[in-house]
Amino acid sequence: MADTETTSMKPGQAALVTEIEKTRADLARTIDAISDRVSPSRVAQRTSAQIKERLSRVDPVVGGAVALAAVSVTCYFVWRKLRK
Repeated sequence: MADTETTSMKPGQAALVTEIEKTRADLARTIDAISDRVSPSRVAQRTSAQIKERLSRVDPVVGGAVALAAVSVTCYFVWRKLRK
């Protein structure tokens, strides 16, 4: 931030300078947050974390049912092929 000489200023000016410095700091934090949200690498990290979280919440019963369905379909096609 800029060095300001607040000792030689009037009270109203010092408050104004303080407010400007606070606004600059808030703006800097906002810009940092925006750049973090739109950074391609950060977007990829957040997306992969969300996918891993969703995959970890898959119920084992549902996963077993999907595996059973896949095996059943495969067995059906093999049976059909052998029947011909």
